[in-house]
Amino acid sequence: MEEEFKADLIIDGTGAILGRLASFASKQALLGKDIAIVNCNSVLVSGIKANIVKEYNIARRRGGSSLNGPHFPKEPYKLVKRTIKGMLSFRQGRGLTAFKRILCYNQVPEQYKDSKKLSLARELKAKTITLKELEAKI
Repeated sequence: MEEEFKADLIIDGTGAILGRLASFASKQALLGKDIAIVNCNSVLVSGIKANIVKEYNIARRRGGSSLNGPHFPKEPYKLVKRTIKGMLSFRQGRGLTAFKRILCYNQVPEQYKDSKKLSLARELKAKTITLKELEAKI
């Protein structure tokens, strides 16, 4: 039976920029912390919406159904996880174990409802789109 994941650090993705969230989470995982990222639906990607949607559509089409990759997910929690994977050397031992220490969720699971969450949200002046909106447009 699989043992329950016990997170050392719980990050709330609401209002956080995707790249900054991913780099912070990957660094903490490399330092040996178990990380849970909640509310991945509300993570932001900065830029003009039309350009972001176009680039993600191109990336998703690149893999195709008959090809063996790259596989580009649609779901917000998988997009966050894939972004973090790109920031780790996941083909080597240290990066792979760090990648396994990270779990992502679209909402807040029951086990983390009452826990203290770290927020990486900042006041933004740039145009943004949430991963939930991006999922609907891809």
